[in-house]
Amino acid sequence: MWLGIDLGTSAVKSVIVDDEGNVSAENSAVLSVQSPHPLWSEQDPVAWWEGVQACVLGLPAQLRSMVRGIGLSGQMHGAVLLDQSDTVLRPAILWNDGRSAAQCPRLDALSRHHTGNLAMAGFTAPKLAWVRDEEPETFARTRTVLLPKDYLRLLLTGEKVSEMSDASGTLWLDVGKRAWSDTMLEATGLSRDHMPHLVEGSQVSGMLRPEIASRLGLPVVPVAGGGGDQAAGAIGAGVVEAGQAFLSLGTSGVTFAAGNGFSPAPDNGLHAFCHALPGRWHTMAVMLSAAACLDWAARLTGFKDVAAALRAAEQSTVGEDKLPWFLPYLTGERTPHNDPSAKGVFFGLTNEVGPAELIRSTLEGVAFGLRDGLDAVPDKPAELSVIGGGSRSEFWAQILANVLALPLVYRDGAHVGPANGAARLARLAVTNDPVEHVCRQPVELMRYLPQGIENDRLERFRALYPILKSTFGAT
Repeated sequence: MWLGIDLGTSAVKSVIVDDEGNVSAENSAVLSVQSPHPLWSEQDPVAWWEGVQACVLGLPAQLRSMVRGIGLSGQMHGAVLLDQSDTVLRPAILWNDGRSAAQCPRLDALSRHHTGNLAMAGFTAPKLAWVRDEEPETFARTRTVLLPKDYLRLLLTGEKVSEMSDASGTLWLDVGKRAWSDTMLEATGLSRDHMPHLVEGSQVSGMLRPEIASRLGLPVVPVAGGGGDQAAGAIGAGVVEAGQAFLSLGTSGVTFAAGNGFSPAPDNGLHAFCHALPGRWHTMAVMLSAAACLDWAARLTGFKDVAAALRAAEQSTVGEDKLPWFLPYLTGERTPHNDPSAKGVFFGLTNEVGPAELIRSTLEGVAFGLRDGLDAVPDKPAELSVIGGGSRSEFWAQILANVLALPLVYRDGAHVGPANGAARLARLAVTNDPVEHVCRQPVELMRYLPQGIENDRLERFRALYPILKSTFGAT
């Protein structure tokens, strides 16, 4: 048995996977996000640890006792600042935090050259530049900077370790060389002494501490390097070879394309990162609010829950020509706009529009945003596997297939993709089994074929952002 733990933004998820790749048990614990100021997004790392303990202890005790290895995945780009005693100095600054936009231009030319990626406000390095500028006392006390899942690793093993896929999203990693970049670290006033040791995702990073093993009802077992949530999701979906790709519908939305080489394309707003396996890389188009838009719209329109909102949207009979357009930029946007100040917009409202139509517009607007990201990917995949909690709606699946103009393949265990991938990485670290044997694509459950869209709606959606862009920063 293999335990995978995924530290998401809205929840911690854990799964136990058997040697055949079947998910034997799963559990989750809800997390909340704090936004004390506009563009800010923070969480308390103490809440992560409480969530992990509750999540793991909720798995069957008999299965926990059979675990042979642990893998970690988690939200990328976050900044956990520790002092010389490894005490957390401030709330963690999250991936969807936009406060460091002013620091990005100072880093952009360097980051393009040394990392192959744009300097975006969501990345970790600009966050530390912001702390240096705005919280100098905290910056002076910082001795270690860890990514979210790697802070959990410190508590589990006592080791300060990261791995290549997650480290790629810091802007401190030379992605092509798979090593820390001294130039990028110096640009933010840091050095390698502030950074964790690096391993590959399929390597052992440490052993579970005996006292933690006892508390969680687990044996003392190895903990694998693991992966950032998207790379781990790719491992879970079996997206490990060039030409394979997936769509992630979580809080954010991601189009992830695997490759065997480092292929930066910063001008397209793409991320070029290491995969969680040695000698492999990937490109990634990211929108900051995907399923999060649906959650927000369901609350806004007064539906009992997301399921009720989806049912109402599916039953709506208002024609497409009467639907408003929705810009899904509730927390800014990355690919292709790289604009942390971008805002969400409903455009084209009439008195024929009700709650159900606003939900339909939201589903379509997220799909349009994902299409923008997909069109930035240089080599189009033949199909997309779909993972993430937002992947459970058949109605939304058909909208997505139509807008993306690609077959969408829904597979078993898609909603626990990153945690499943973390468990697979644990197995690889312990057994050294062949990648092709462990990282197989899960069983196909459903395939949605594109049925065409009204291209006029997509083109009008794309016309709105440049028209409104100048107004976003003023609000």
